[in-house]
Amino acid sequence: MSARHTAIQLITKAGTLFGALFLVGVLLAAIPAHKSQPSQISAARESQSTQTNTNTMPGMDMSDPHSAEAGAVHDMASGGHDAHSLHMYMTAPRPQAPGDVQRANEIVTQLRSGIEKYKDYHVALDDGFKIFMPDLPQPEYHFISYKNGFLGTLNFDPSRPTSLLYKKTPDGYELVGAMYAMPKRATEDQLNAGVPLGIDSWHLHTNLCLPPRDQMRSADFTKFGLKGSIATQDACAAAGGRFQPTIFGWMVHVYPYEDGLDKIFTMPHHMD
Repeated sequence: MSARHTAIQLITKAGTLFGALFLVGVLLAAIPAHKSQPSQISAARESQSTQTNTNTMPGMDMSDPHSAEAGAVHDMASGGHDAHSLHMYMTAPRPQAPGDVQRANEIVTQLRSGIEKYKDYHVALDDGFKIFMPDLPQPEYHFISYKNGFLGTLNFDPSRPTSLLYKKTPDGYELVGAMYAMPKRATEDQLNAGVPLGIDSWHLHTNLCLPPRDQMRSADFTKFGLKGSIATQDACAAAGGRFQPTIFGWMVHVYPYEDGLDKIFTMPHHMD
């Protein structure tokens, strides 16, 4: 084997590893809120395999993954998505611009083609997708590709979603949709260049107050977490909690097997 070929292989492997670490640890982790938001977000505003669990999602606070798992994921999995709560910020809808509908239809076509093989969830696992919290009952299970997430920060490819969305079935998992993710620092114009804001809204999970570390098991989740009543830094500090203005990057869910763009581009189905 030539030295040049060996070098190329090493560079490729290193690039893949760097991509995963870069996505998880930097771009979609706890970086400053993107500059189009108000300075006080609180005033306005998602494994390995079926055998091996993973405790991190793109954008989760990597310095405290277990707390984030117990707090944020507890709420999200039990219906914590609430478009009208203080714990979610959504981009403002834009009037449909010329070309938005055509672009949306192109996204659906490319997405269907890109994820068709993943109707067999085993193929997704073989391709490196990781099930997020497979042992925790959830309305939808995210199969995450950190590689796709990293590549998505470089260019938006509709056929290459960050996550695949599955519903649990007696025989395994049924593919129902996909999720695209962008860094929290992305501008609305950058989001619009992906999924047009005249078609759907991107969203951020915001204002998370995690309980004190030693109270995770006994915490009152009517106060803490993404369904809790605490939604400001001051209130969180008064309760002894740990406040995070945003915990994930920008997200948008797409359900390409539905009929009509109004059902394809919508908030997560369990929010209906």
